[in-house]
Amino acid sequence: MAMRESRKKQDDMASYFFHQGTSDQAYHFLGCHMKKDGQDFIYTFRVWAPNVERAFVVGDFCNWDHGIEMTRITERGVYEASFRCEHSLACASYKFRFERFGRSFLKGDPYAFFSKGGSDGASLIVDRFDYPWSDSAWLSHRKKTVKTRKGSYLAAPINIYEVHLASFKRHEDGTYLSYRELADELSSYAKAMGYTHVELLPVTEFPFDDSWGYQVTSFFAPTSRFGNPDDFRYFVNKMHECGIGVIMDWVPAHFPKDAWGLYEFDGAPLYEYQGKDRMESRSWGTRFFDLGREEVQSFLVSSALFFLREFHIDGLRVDAVASMLYLDYDRMPGEWIPNKYGNNRNLEAIAFLQKLNRAVFAEFSDVLMIAEESTDWYGITHSTDGGGLGFNLKWNMGWANDFYRYLSEDPLFRRYHHTALNFPLMYAFKENYVLPISHDEVVHGKCSLIGKINGNYEDKFRQFRCALLLMMTYPGKKMLFMGTEYGQFSEWDHKKSLEWFMLDYPAHRALHEYVRALNHFYLSTPALYEIDFTENGFSWIYADEADRNMVAFRRHDLSGNEVIVVITFSGVDLHGIRIPVEDYAEYAIVFSSDASSPSSLWPKKNGDRYELELSLPRMSGFVLQKKK
Repeated sequence: MAMRESRKKQDDMASYFFHQGTSDQAYHFLGCHMKKDGQDFIYTFRVWAPNVERAFVVGDFCNWDHGIEMTRITERGVYEASFRCEHSLACASYKFRFERFGRSFLKGDPYAFFSKGGSDGASLIVDRFDYPWSDSAWLSHRKKTVKTRKGSYLAAPINIYEVHLASFKRHEDGTYLSYRELADELSSYAKAMGYTHVELLPVTEFPFDDSWGYQVTSFFAPTSRFGNPDDFRYFVNKMHECGIGVIMDWVPAHFPKDAWGLYEFDGAPLYEYQGKDRMESRSWGTRFFDLGREEVQSFLVSSALFFLREFHIDGLRVDAVASMLYLDYDRMPGEWIPNKYGNNRNLEAIAFLQKLNRAVFAEFSDVLMIAEESTDWYGITHSTDGGGLGFNLKWNMGWANDFYRYLSEDPLFRRYHHTALNFPLMYAFKENYVLPISHDEVVHGKCSLIGKINGNYEDKFRQFRCALLLMMTYPGKKMLFMGTEYGQFSEWDHKKSLEWFMLDYPAHRALHEYVRALNHFYLSTPALYEIDFTENGFSWIYADEADRNMVAFRRHDLSGNEVIVVITFSGVDLHGIRIPVEDYAEYAIVFSSDASSPSSLWPKKNGDRYELELSLPRMSGFVLQKKK
C-alpha cells in the first residue's frame, strides 16, 4: 500500500511538472514503461491528448481494431492504461487509437524510444536501459576541455566532420551500413583524419528520406534505418573510445504532417501553433512547434536531455533557429502578427531557447549547444543572465556565404570583393563562432566546394588548399562536410554513398592527404585554437591588400607564442612581401599549401625594425613560426 501511494505521488508530481512546462524528464512519465511484478511484466502507457473523447492502446499484444481503453488521469489531458503479461513485449508494435467527433484515428507514441518510422509509424516497445558503457575516459576528457581556461573559453581544438549516415558509405548493393558498421568505419577514419567530433545530420526517426532527417516525427527514437537504440549506443560508445565526440542535429523548430505523427495529434492543433499566422512553414510544408505551450516545452527540453543522458551525446546542433525567432520568417507582409511590442520577435521562442540552454547546462556544463542561426541576431552565444539565448557556439554562415562567392570570382576581379576576407574579422568576436563548410552548401545546384572555385582543374586544387588553410587559421572552431576533404566534384547525393573511388585519382588522393596533414597541424598548434573568441588571439599584419588578393595575420596562444599566416588568392606570384617581426631570429615554414615554399627565412633590418622578406607562389599560403 505504501509503495503504491509513493508511486502515485511521484506520478502526480511528474504530471504537475509536465503540465507546468518545467519537466526535463517527461519521458519517464509519458510513453511506455515496464516494471516486473514477480514473474509478470506490467506495461503502463501514457499519452497527452486533451481534445479526444476516448483513447485506446492498440498493438501486437492486443486487438489492433479496438485495443485497451485508457483512463484520463489529469484535467489537462493525460491518458493512462496498463497491460499485464507473462513475457516481455520488447520490440512489439503499438499505437494510440483516438476517437473524436465520431472519427477514429491512429497515432504513434510521441515518447516512443523506438519506431518503425516510414509510412507505418508504429512505435516499438523498449524495456531495457542497461547498456554497458565504456566511455568514462572520454567523459572525463570532455569535462576537462569544454570549459574556460586562463580566461579563454573553449581553449581546445574543435574540428568537426559533418556526416549523413545514410550516404557516408553503403554496401555494394546500395543498402545502409548499420550503426555498428558505421561506428567501426567512421571512428577510425575520423581519428586518422584529425577530427575531434562528428556531427550527425538528424538521426531522430523521420519518414521522408529526402528531408535528410530534418522532418522529425519521433523525438526520443534513433532512426531504425541503421539498427535499434542499443546499436546507436554502440556507435556513440565506439566513437568515444576512439576519442571522437558525437554531436547530433536536433530539430525543435518544426515537424512534418505525416498522419501518424505529431500533426494535429489529438484531432486538432496540439503540438503546433493554432493561429494561422504561426502554424505552418510555406517552404518546408511542416508545422511549427507551439513554443509557448507548457507541455510542448516539457516535450522538447526532455528530448534534448534524453539524448545527452541516455546516449552520452556530446552536443546538439539546433537546427533552423532563425525560423523560431522571427514571427515573419517565411511569411509575406500581412501574413504575420507583431508581438505586444510591435516587432517581429517571437517572445515565446526566445524564452524557450533560454529555458532549453539553462536546463542543459545546469546538468551538463561540458556539452556543446550549437545554433544554426542565419541572421545577425545579437546574443545567440551570450549568457541568458544578460538576455542572450545561452548557446555556447553558433555557425558563422555569413562568413561561409561571402567566402564561397569570393572563391567563385575570377582572380582578376577579386580585388573588388576583398571584404570577403577581411570583413569577417569585424564581427568575429561578437559571438562564439564555428566556421562551417556544411551540407547545405553542396546541394541543389550550389556545387561542391571544389566545384564552386573559379579556374581550371589545377587551379581549383591550388585554391582549395589555400581556402582550407585560411579556414583552419582564422578564429573560430572548424567544420567540414563529408566528401569535401578529398574534393568530390559531384554534388552530395543523399541517396547513395560518397564517391570514395575519387581517391584512386592522384590529385584527389593528394588533396585528401593535405587535409589530413592540415587537420593534424591545427590540432598540434595551440595558437590556432586557444583564443578563438576574443581579439587577444588575432592581429592583422595586412588586412587590405586587395590588389594582391592577400591577407597576413598573427594568431596567438595563451602562453604568448604566435604563428604568422600569409595567404594569397592571386593568379600571379607575389614578391617583396615584408612581414615585420620583433627580433633577429630564424623563422620556419611550419605548414604550406604549396610544395615550392621555402623551408625557413631570416629577417632583414629595415630602419628600426626587422622584416621577413618573402615571395608567395600564386594561390598559396603558408604558416611561419619563430624557431626556438
